[in-house]
Amino acid sequence: MSGRPEALWPLFAELQTLQGVGPKTAQHMGGLGIEAPRDLLFTLPHTGIDRQRRDSIKDSTPPATVTVAVEIGPHYPPRTKGGAYRIQVTDAQTAFQLVFFHARGDYWEKAHPPGSRRIVSGKLEFFDGTAQMVHPDHILPEAEADSIPVFEPVYPLTAGVTQKTMTKAAQSALALMPPFPEWIDPAQQAQAGWPDFTGAATKAHSPANPGDLLPTSPARERLAYDELFAHQLTLALARARARRQPGRATTGDGALQDRVRARLPYSPTAAQSRAIAEINADMAAPARMNRLLQGDVGAGKTLVGFMALLRAVEAGGQGVLMAPTEILARQHFAALRPLAEEAGVVLEILTGRDKGAERRAKTEALAKGAIQVLVGTHAVFQADVEFADLRLAIIDEQHRFGVRQRLALGRKGQAVDILVMTATPIPRSLSLAHYGDMDVSVLDEKPPGRQPITTAMISTDRLEEVVDRLRAATADGRQCYWVCPLVDTSEHSDLSAAEARFKHLRAALGEGTVGLMHGQMPAAEKDAAMGGFTAGETKVLVATTVIEVGVDVPNATIMVIERAESFGLAQLHQMRGRVGRGTGASTCLLLFQPPLSETGRKRLEVMRETEDGFRIAETDLQMRGAGDLIGTAQSGLPRFRVADLERQAGLMAIAQSDARRLLADDPGLQSPRGEAARLLLWMMRQDEAIRLISVG
Repeated sequence: MSGRPEALWPLFAELQTLQGVGPKTAQHMGGLGIEAPRDLLFTLPHTGIDRQRRDSIKDSTPPATVTVAVEIGPHYPPRTKGGAYRIQVTDAQTAFQLVFFHARGDYWEKAHPPGSRRIVSGKLEFFDGTAQMVHPDHILPEAEADSIPVFEPVYPLTAGVTQKTMTKAAQSALALMPPFPEWIDPAQQAQAGWPDFTGAATKAHSPANPGDLLPTSPARERLAYDELFAHQLTLALARARARRQPGRATTGDGALQDRVRARLPYSPTAAQSRAIAEINADMAAPARMNRLLQGDVGAGKTLVGFMALLRAVEAGGQGVLMAPTEILARQHFAALRPLAEEAGVVLEILTGRDKGAERRAKTEALAKGAIQVLVGTHAVFQADVEFADLRLAIIDEQHRFGVRQRLALGRKGQAVDILVMTATPIPRSLSLAHYGDMDVSVLDEKPPGRQPITTAMISTDRLEEVVDRLRAATADGRQCYWVCPLVDTSEHSDLSAAEARFKHLRAALGEGTVGLMHGQMPAAEKDAAMGGFTAGETKVLVATTVIEVGVDVPNATIMVIERAESFGLAQLHQMRGRVGRGTGASTCLLLFQPPLSETGRKRLEVMRETEDGFRIAETDLQMRGAGDLIGTAQSGLPRFRVADLERQAGLMAIAQSDARRLLADDPGLQSPRGEAARLLLWMMRQDEAIRLISVG
């Protein structure tokens, strides 16, 4: 599969090969992400204009687009320089005017002499009580009426590119399509009622009515599916290749896992037990594990992850747990220490803070195998960190690590099993787009004893009432987080907001009761602030969003989120999950600044109504769109031109199972449908996939 198939060359040629596209226009089209004729096939019209012929403008209500046959009447040249040139015209029932600016001499007189008949189409407006059409979109002899489409597609534009240019270029690109073989499963195509690729592309660019513009129209749905299928095929190839890479069977006698299970104050949930069994089976298999463990806030991922690390140790190897921040790494370390002691396992932590002799001692112990489980930050990626026998790497909150880092960690040992954990519930369509190459375990129930959290919305006008309630609660021995918003992007302002609130609360609640923690503090100060709060010395911790993920203080039962309307749903859900971790009843107060926007209100109401992270994530996706949800820039989320991840989640799931099935039946893509799928991958610029096939 050395180079792009010849049949596709015209679609990947220079844009100048298209009708009406010169070097300048080609450069402007780059602004729409159009680099080759192929990109025009997937740049679809977003609306259309109804240009159906009418008898008269009489029954239309301006402003409206109308298409009508007229007889040209008298011409009225401009009275002043730069004034309007007017032509009186009459349709079957009434008269109106055509208006032109910057008229050139007698051009209009020659082009449309009085008494001639024309078809005009354009926007009809009233001006000074007169119906007029300024610069009609079309003005043609009656004989050429058919060249005006009944329903004219309207394309997205950018500076220097007109509708006319786009329409012409798109039609010219469609003419370059070779005969395409079918890559969609015939049963799927028949059931969905989709046209073939050529038919779908042609139809999508020549809609006959507004219904043809809907994502659910057969032509558009087919093109969306082609994009999703190509993407899922790439992920399926990566998955198949990972499974072909020699892994190592990591099996254990279960002794360490049993020892920890016996000492737990509760029984694991059914979801936890299922995930532990899936991971044990993956690790025991000869292929490499590549699994995603997705759990809502407080669903008990840490226990499942630790059981997997114990399995690596039972097999005589080592495990590593990676966290995205120092605070989280220290927290995992603190949470796992008692469990490691029960199991008699040597646990150590390595972060960027370890320097000199201390760091050297740790790296030597790791290389000898004296440390069995390591918790760390990306300091673990550094070249001098070597393991005696690394069997399992767990990555917490992967969307903060790139896929490349996931692979770098896998190279630290021989055929390392990979488990990615995330507490961010991701809607199914997005997790398929992002983690489609992985197998997924979901923790969808909470461990027993987790308290429900009461959530209330309170206007900032009532701030002092909230402070009074806090005074009573802290006197009662309860603890509270108070989260301050990022006022804007500059770091100083979120600092000043947090510091001002800290001073205000300290004055109200007393010296020593209130702590402060924000992103600009030196690491040691952050640890001290967190330490004081964990130990219960400070009762209220004022913080910026640094406490969003993973912080665990069971005695904290109140969460106040200031300017809650300025946070995304996923963030609000993560922050609320910091309370409700102990036995006390917990409260989350969403302080908002009135007046609330419609979306702001909807977000806060969803928070008030449900604690189900998956439901919250689905709502977030509908409200914000896929890119914002994971932060497209870092997310590595594919950018689709036709497919809409929010509304076509079902298609993504079908594409995934279809892609996996095709590769199971035809791993080398050698069958006629496999060959067609290769053509699709070339057309969709899935170079990664093409490389996987050629080396596979």
